[in-house]
Amino acid sequence: MIYWIYERRLERQLSVLPAHICVMITEQDMQDAPDKILACTRWCIDISEGVAARKANPAFIESTQGTKKSAINGSTIKGLTFHISTKEYSSIEKYLPVIRKIGAIAHLVIHYKEQTEERGSGLSVTVAIGKSGREEITECIKSMAKSHVQPEQVDEKLLESCLTFKYTPDFVIKTGDDHLTDFLIWQSVYSELFFSDTNWQYIRKVDLIRALRDYQSRVRRFGK
Repeated sequence: MIYWIYERRLERQLSVLPAHICVMITEQDMQDAPDKILACTRWCIDISEGVAARKANPAFIESTQGTKKSAINGSTIKGLTFHISTKEYSSIEKYLPVIRKIGAIAHLVIHYKEQTEERGSGLSVTVAIGKSGREEITECIKSMAKSHVQPEQVDEKLLESCLTFKYTPDFVIKTGDDHLTDFLIWQSVYSELFFSDTNWQYIRKVDLIRALRDYQSRVRRFGK
């Protein structure tokens, strides 16, 4: 009971959320806690709905008079990506039924080998299995070469149009206090990074809230 009260108290401190979150986990993480990916999705939905409800409350609007507009109108969570780092797709294949359960509570897109699955509605959730940022950029170059794009035509906008993942995460979370992979290496250049020393299998909703509170306290500079 005391833990629940503490969690709720922390959650009420949130008013600004990242529009898109990317959570990077490993093959071992998935093996240790396959259901955690569904739980984390539920937490993001609950937190986002909670912040939206508080912002709609007249008492909240009155209490924020005179504060910065960005602090009041911080975006809710619109997208969530899980990247599962693995060199062997077969080791993750048995967990696909668990991953597909996300489609019951959100709009799920799974990128697996050369296949793409899509199901459900609601929060946009992408699960990328074994995808590499270097591979993605290599595929972009191949695509431009096949289209006979001239060197002088190549710019950032053209390359970005060829990317598989066309969003830029505001917040990248890595659990287990480990190094990042090269996933979204182009898209995450200005992302805020958070390294949690809690292993994926032990992460709780309160840990996610703490990470989001850390994000809220940062001043984003976007490379400036």
